[in-house]
Amino acid sequence: MTSCSFLPAATQMIYDMGLQHLLQGVTFECSAEALAEKHKVVRYVLEGKNYSSIEIDRIFSASKAQGKSLYFVDDDLLQVIKPDVIFTQDVCEVCQIDTECTAAAVTKLAKQPTLVPLTPLGLDDVFATAITIASALGEDEKAYTYLALLHKRIDFIIDELRRAKVKPKRVMLMEWIEPIYNCGHWIPDQIAMAGGVDMLSNPKGDSIVTPWSKVVRYDPEVLVIAPCGFHVERSLQEIRLLSSKPEWKNLQAVKNEKVFVVDFALFTQPSASTLVQGIEVLAALFNPEVFTVPEPLKDRVHLLESKNSGSLKQHFFENTSHLIAKGDFEA
Repeated sequence: MTSCSFLPAATQMIYDMGLQHLLQGVTFECSAEALAEKHKVVRYVLEGKNYSSIEIDRIFSASKAQGKSLYFVDDDLLQVIKPDVIFTQDVCEVCQIDTECTAAAVTKLAKQPTLVPLTPLGLDDVFATAITIASALGEDEKAYTYLALLHKRIDFIIDELRRAKVKPKRVMLMEWIEPIYNCGHWIPDQIAMAGGVDMLSNPKGDSIVTPWSKVVRYDPEVLVIAPCGFHVERSLQEIRLLSSKPEWKNLQAVKNEKVFVVDFALFTQPSASTLVQGIEVLAALFNPEVFTVPEPLKDRVHLLESKNSGSLKQHFFENTSHLIAKGDFEA
């Protein structure tokens, strides 16, 4: 059995389940480990470019309007690999290559692979994709073992929230800065399991442009900024696009220093394990008196500070023992 993964989330789950020996081809955006070991089959026309949020949004909007894709397949590599199975997706043609583009690429192959689209909408659907992947690779039991460990971590958080009797926090998670996009698909589920509610979100649906005036009226207690495809450092380069807006300083989250910049991969890279990590991080951000940010994830979170917030930042990151026992952060 030889497979290719045309989306990073599937690649991550294949590694999480210990099935990477069955994987030969990956995308440009997969983990460093996968890129070091596997063939980079899917490429991106903007690779190596450093565009602003506004420019990226315009480029993607234009390509979509023209019916063009910004992703392409290395046909020669695919001919060499001769995969039996290719995992692809139809959740978002903006974020990754989709099944239609993949199908066009494989028509040139002498042996036609099985295309397995992964199209989760909510968090339960993401967990189900692990079973789909393992089943396609003939290793069903690997998925059930993997998911049992992840559900145990989620159950711990829910039990601790119930024990502490905390009220759900009014949250907004932004998937893009300029223009502002709300969050969709499985992210509202993550927020709910971490002890929050995002009334601006679009559960099981696409994220959409959200007017700043709507954010101001909603006035979130906690604001999480996690632009799709951006690591923390990249997001911080554009935070001024928000902090310079009228009414920014009057937002409850800003006044109470509850604004966080978080790595996109904990939310919009939907492998089962990374989304559970996202829940663990959110739980600590919503209720730091109950949880703290897990040690392996500290560098994926940045608290926007004022001159008086040093002690607050220390409180968020000083200890991980309250959240999960040692060793439970790995899937």
